[in-house]
Amino acid sequence: MARKTKRQLINVEVILKVLSFLLIIESFFMLTGLGFAWYYDEPFSPLVISAIITGTTGLVLWFAIKPKRGIKNVGRREGYLIVSLSWIVISIFGTLPFLFSSSVPSFTDAFFETMSGFTTTGASILNDIESLPRNILYWRAMTHWIGGMGIIVLTVAVLPFLGIGGMQLLVAEMPGITPDKLHPRITATAKRLWGIYVMFTLVETLLLWAGEMNFFDSICHAFATMATGGFSTRNDSIAGFSAYSQYVIVFFMIIAGTNFTLHYLGMHGRIKKVTENQEFRTYIGTIIVVTLMVGVGLVIFHTYGINDAFRDALFSVVSIVTTTGFATADYLQWPSFLWMLIFALMFIGGSAGSTGGGVKVVRHYLLLKNSWLELKRAIHPSAIIPVKFNKKSVSQDIIFNVMAFFLIYILVFGMGAVVLSSLGMDFETSVGATLASLGNIGPGIGHVGPANNYSFFPDFGKWFLAFLMLLGRLELFTVLIIFSPAFWRN
Repeated sequence: MARKTKRQLINVEVILKVLSFLLIIESFFMLTGLGFAWYYDEPFSPLVISAIITGTTGLVLWFAIKPKRGIKNVGRREGYLIVSLSWIVISIFGTLPFLFSSSVPSFTDAFFETMSGFTTTGASILNDIESLPRNILYWRAMTHWIGGMGIIVLTVAVLPFLGIGGMQLLVAEMPGITPDKLHPRITATAKRLWGIYVMFTLVETLLLWAGEMNFFDSICHAFATMATGGFSTRNDSIAGFSAYSQYVIVFFMIIAGTNFTLHYLGMHGRIKKVTENQEFRTYIGTIIVVTLMVGVGLVIFHTYGINDAFRDALFSVVSIVTTTGFATADYLQWPSFLWMLIFALMFIGGSAGSTGGGVKVVRHYLLLKNSWLELKRAIHPSAIIPVKFNKKSVSQDIIFNVMAFFLIYILVFGMGAVVLSSLGMDFETSVGATLASLGNIGPGIGHVGPANNYSFFPDFGKWFLAFLMLLGRLELFTVLIIFSPAFWRN
């Protein structure tokens, strides 16, 4: 008689244990804004009360939960649930500073703004950003910075102290094409990534502070740049700052949209490894070619001066490719073929292993290369022609994964546009808002361009767009797999 397989239940205790620790971390980050509240003579209570509620909830859960089966290993199903639920939970508690300060009186609007921050989308419902207290604007920028590299990666770096393994968490946080391993121990990798992230943030803050920005504006924009988020402290985004500040932000947007593994390699003298990386070359090449096209188009067809044309072209192209969403100009006011180029860039996204969102450059590279090789295979059906990336053959499983991702991405994009259209939105706004949310970009086309925001959407539309932001931030599969019946089977 065959022995029955023991039912393997999802370890709910370990999920709650990790979520409780994330809330404790979030409460700490909330308190970092008290310095600005003191300096600008603003009320302390919104941040303090929010931190107390968030931290107390985390501590109560932490000490109340005593997992019976232990918490030393996180299974694949627990890993996916922790990652997906963590963004929802920290976004719910992240609304508290907005609500207690009355900066955003509606919970729906506050959740939209917070989810947009943590997912580094940068879509906003605020009509007058400059009227908000500076400590609340700082928290708004901080949600970007936490979400940029991923609060899960931060947790992986400290999980050994909790006796919890972290490999499954990082796999779920960066699904699909993942960066080369920097170190055999995943915790060491996470620490190196965060170290690089913090270093670049500090350097950008100092460089912006050396210009006309004060320290508050400098650190908020550095947070938003390195996270490729796009929340600014000004109503006109970056347009009101000098050319110097704009070029500094462009430089660090390019850095943030680059695979962080390459930064590590470059810092250790392996420059050739960086310059020969095919994704990096495609990424930089795309920026250069499209910038030249847009810049020339602005000079010829939009009466721009050469300097202003290429600065606005470079800034807009880099901002959209990296999915940052900052703006120095309203590209929807340009000739239609130019803003259509910008719209096309929204389908690309940053590099794999970067803080950028979107489809990712490497997926486009592999898809186009495989499509080109299919033509050769049609001519030579007996030939074995593998797809190569960085001089290494790419397995057919990865190619199928990329093709599946594209198909699902387009299906979600199409269905999202239909849903928004059913809410009464025009075609351009429906398409623009869906793509901008799913790609974690922020500004889109139609009534959600760089000069507008998302405040006019009905509540259901805001919740739906927030869900698309989460889908895009976790690259579809991590969230969608939870809705699969197979996920819940033994």
